[in-house]
Amino acid sequence: MKKQVFHYNIILRPEPEGGFTVVVPALPGCITYGKNLEEAKKMAYDAVDAYLSSAKKHGEIVFSDKDSLFATLEIVHA
Repeated sequence: MKKQVFHYNIILRPEPEGGFTVVVPALPGCITYGKNLEEAKKMAYDAVDAYLSSAKKHGEIVFSDKDSLFATLEIVHA
């Protein structure tokens, strides 16, 4: 079986109590947590891998961020 390579952007949000919540915007509901950056990235890899396995099992289409652009937008709002 030929393996596919998928690319995903992740958002690492520091939590007030410590650690990081990780969100994978391209995969709805794919969210995890790690107590430090290293663990958060590992947990993100595991979460995406599980998400892809489930999607494949259920015949769902998955998208990747291979061709996506990523930018930051800062808004000053009164």
